[in-house]
Amino acid sequence: MNALPICRSLGHFALVVSLLSLAGCSTVGGWFGGAAPKVKPAELTAFQETARLTRLWDLNVGPGQPYALTPASDGQAIYAAGREGRIVKVDAATGRELLRVESGKRLSGGVGVGAGLVLVGTPKGELLAWRTADGQPAWTAQLSGEILTPPIVQGNLVIARGNDGKVWALDAADGRRRWVYSRALPALALREPSSLVADARAVYAGFPGGRLVALSLANGAPLWEANVALPRGATELERIADVTGALSLNERQVCAAAYQGRVACFDRLSGQNLWSREVSALRGVAGDARQLYLADASDSVQSFDRDRGVSPWKQDKLRDRQLNTPLPLGRYVVVGDYQGYVHLLDSETGAFAARAATDGSAIVAPMLATPQGLVVQTANGGVFAFAFAER
Repeated sequence: MNALPICRSLGHFALVVSLLSLAGCSTVGGWFGGAAPKVKPAELTAFQETARLTRLWDLNVGPGQPYALTPASDGQAIYAAGREGRIVKVDAATGRELLRVESGKRLSGGVGVGAGLVLVGTPKGELLAWRTADGQPAWTAQLSGEILTPPIVQGNLVIARGNDGKVWALDAADGRRRWVYSRALPALALREPSSLVADARAVYAGFPGGRLVALSLANGAPLWEANVALPRGATELERIADVTGALSLNERQVCAAAYQGRVACFDRLSGQNLWSREVSALRGVAGDARQLYLADASDSVQSFDRDRGVSPWKQDKLRDRQLNTPLPLGRYVVVGDYQGYVHLLDSETGAFAARAATDGSAIVAPMLATPQGLVVQTANGGVFAFAFAER
């Protein structure tokens, strides 16, 4: 049987359900790819700027929608990719193009950088690696599911995942498989990227059904599993409680958020739940040394004390503006919206500090912190670098 798309509504997101007979699982599309919101978003209001966002440079790598392609850095250069297969390497300070690859492949996941490689994934499950030094192909590996999540590099391993419940560890030198972890998926799941994070011991991954898993970096064996959320409700749509978006990892904790579920932090060694709070989020969490930040299902930005889970502030003047994952930047936190605006908030109070425009298309993918400030990629393929300073 061919996939049959069915349009539904959940909150303010347009949902597309694909009935996958072979996989026995349906996916609910969450990335809006630059489409207008289904409800009227909050109007932007004037405020007294206390900081300044200055555009340093910009370029275009081609549109990304319906995927959320994310820029990456190796500390010296910025790497970005577009849906139609273009990958560029640019100088982080000036935006000068250093290298360009035309892959000839449709891209759906990336960019990942590390071990001298730039990594992207395709809808057909191909993981493609090029050398960052000269742009020459390094290797290609075939995974078993569409790749929506940027690969990560930890030591001599490339860690990647498809949308079929599998996490893969590949040798960074030649792309050979080192291990694969596989998890059964529920009957209905969000078709959302769910990030990976790793330390020297483990890789951490969130899954549909509300589970967060720590996998041994050595062999892929589960070290612990924890519930970020428990599915609730009478229907399959009501019972969606997927861990999606970004995870936040520090020396003691790993934190995650689930749609129609909770935000929670766990001891990264034991998996013990340190605290949790009822909140629904689609884009995950980001954190600094003191706080976690998320955009909830109504696009209110919230902060949480990293140790105790109390919420010092909530900024609700961006409601329904389809925010991406917040990015902590020193004393500020940044979010992007469906019209391509970058909003700089005070991390202590949530008050607006500055605002800047890009190309008018949605900022869906997570943003990248750089020594100069930040880099943003839009749904139309614009890549914008900003610096920020207090007024």
